[in-house]
Amino acid sequence: MARPITIEIKKDVTIDELDKRIRSLEKNVRVLKRLYFVKYRYQGYTVKNASEMVDVTEAIGYEWQRRWNEDGYNGLIPRFGGGRPSKLTSEQKEELKKELKGKNWTTEEVRKFIFLKFEVEYTLKQIRVILKKFGMNHAKPYPHD
Repeated sequence: MARPITIEIKKDVTIDELDKRIRSLEKNVRVLKRLYFVKYRYQGYTVKNASEMVDVTEAIGYEWQRRWNEDGYNGLIPRFGGGRPSKLTSEQKEELKKELKGKNWTTEEVRKFIFLKFEVEYTLKQIRVILKKFGMNHAKPYPHD
């Protein structure tokens, strides 16, 4: 036996307004999925059923509903923490970019250069990420005869 709905969804906007927003947000898949969930709740589906229809867990469904009830549409926008701050300042990154331009560097050479110049250690993977953000390529070392 299904448990009764304990939390009602707030219907601050009409279903037509919700449909308009869904059509206009087809590029932002995360928000679109959440809007479909809210639409299904408007149509009378339980949190469990609406969650299954958008392929998320019931707990996520309750979280989306809580955020919708508290903040409306803005509550459905994903909130990202932003990650760890960079070890290099933006000025140091600009200086590094100028130094690296025009030469083919291996990731290991760039890593050593950064350590000697700025006394900061990075992994080779992070060096590749930094170079990609700069729009640069890194040379691939090949063994020579």
